[in-house]
Amino acid sequence: MSTYDQIVSLPLCAALTGIGLVLSYLVMRRRGLGSGLRGAAWSLLPLAAYLTGSVKMFWKMGVAIADFAKGFVFSVEVWSGIAVAGLAVLLFVVSGPMRRRRVKSGQDKQVAGNERRTKAGAAAGGRELAPRTAPVATAPAPAQAPAKARKGKSAASDDDDLGDVEDILRRHGIT
Repeated sequence: MSTYDQIVSLPLCAALTGIGLVLSYLVMRRRGLGSGLRGAAWSLLPLAAYLTGSVKMFWKMGVAIADFAKGFVFSVEVWSGIAVAGLAVLLFVVSGPMRRRRVKSGQDKQVAGNERRTKAGAAAGGRELAPRTAPVATAPAPAQAPAKARKGKSAASDDDDLGDVEDILRRHGIT
């Protein structure tokens, strides 16, 4: 493998810039000044990278990425880690529906247990045991104001719960 010091980077960057400028000139003649100037801007980047010392940095980055990829692809330890991570994801996915099913069946059993205790208490002496869960209080139904008759509608459709949905559909031309 070659190292950075073995590569003569000035001639390489100058050659890339020169070839790019020639191609930019040809593009400018064919497609116009805007395309040619954009090509010239791209062509000057290799020379700018050499003059700023960025070529050495890019070389080191490329070597580091190649070493990482080589170590990643050919390492049994890394592939074992990927297999364990895949197993963990699989277990998470499988456990989700199982937990939901268990919670749901646990709630059903609790409701059934409350009903059995209430019936047993009534049969034993007319005394009911208080359920473990607090009963859900229902709000009293609000008094309904008399519905006003609208144009083209019957009073029966105003009492319907889906009246608003019907209005929206009618406005969009869906009947």
